Amino acid sequence: MQLDNLQTQHQFHVRQRIRMMVNQYEVRAVAPDGTEGELLAFAQQKRLAFKEQVTIYTDDSKQQPLLGFKARQRLDLGATYDVTDAAGTPIGQFRKDFAQSLLRSTWHVEQAGLPQITGQERSMPVALLRRFVDSLSWLPYHFDFVAEGQPVFSVIKKWGLRDKYVVEVQNPQVDRRLVIAMAIGLDALQSR
Repeated sequence: MQLDNLQTQHQFHVRQRIRMMVNQYEVRAVAPDGTEGELLAFAQQKRLAFKEQVTIYTDDSKQQPLLGFKARQRLDLGATYDVTDAAGTPIGQFRKDFAQSLLRSTWHVEQAGLPQITGQERSMPVALLRRFVDSLSWLPYHFDFVAEGQPVFSVIKKWGLRDKYVVEVQNPQVDRRLVIAMAIGLDALQSR
């Protein structure tokens, strides 16, 4: 997918593939009927890595990188993740706000030219139930990302055996590659 075409996407699906040794994710456009459309990106993350790094490719052949994100530090609860394009040029960054996330997961996303974007779990009751009632940790969570009080994008987890999300972009200026990285990061990093 060409970057210009990717930037026109206002909604896409992220779905985790079930694999033994790696986390894999498909990012798909939304077809006119609302179902999953063409493959926009494919991501792979090694499990149990000391320094998180995820490469996102143009497809599941993994021949052409599209972007990636990598933790600046090892095993840091509030690590910053740098998001870069295939050539290593910075796109932006995101980080988990550890203190605020004790009760309600909160992430901060930065992209040059835009004010800081803050994403937080939509529902405080669901956030609390997920944390304090072990048998309910599977409850779906939804994140709303805003900047200066205006919606930028949202990530909505759907019910199912596999993790599946619908991502909706409200701000046309936000780089879709950064949104894809954050959406995948929510699944891959949320429980850490």
